[in-house]
Amino acid sequence: MPRSISLVPVTLSVLSLAAVLALPGAATAAQRVYEGREAAALRCANTLALTAVALSAAEMIGEGEKNVMLGITVRILDRHVEGTWAQKRAAMKVMRDRRSVPDTLEDYRRIAERCLVQFPIN
Repeated sequence: MPRSISLVPVTLSVLSLAAVLALPGAATAAQRVYEGREAAALRCANTLALTAVALSAAEMIGEGEKNVMLGITVRILDRHVEGTWAQKRAAMKVMRDRRSVPDTLEDYRRIAERCLVQFPIN
C-alpha cells in the first residue's frame, strides 16, 4: 500500500529550513531579484529541501538522510547564489510560496540529478 504524505507537517517543516539558513543578528535584507543561473540554483535548492522534509515526514528517509539533503541545499545556496543569507532566505520563501508541494515533488523526480550536476557542491 503506498504511503501518503501529509502536507501539513511538510509545510511546517519546510518553514524550519529558515533555521538552517539563519544567521544570528541578520537584519532585514534589501530586496534582490534573482534571474538565470541563480534562479535555477534557488529552484534546485528549494526542490531538494522540500523533498527532504516531505520524505522524512512520510518516514521514507531517516533524519540523517534529511540532514544530508538539507546540507546540500545550503551548499548550493552558498556556492551558486550571490547575496546575503537574508536575501537567500527571502528568495527561498518566494520560491516555496510559488510552487505547490506536489509540483515541487514532481520537480525532484525530473530535475534532482541534473541539479547536482549543474550546481556541484564540492
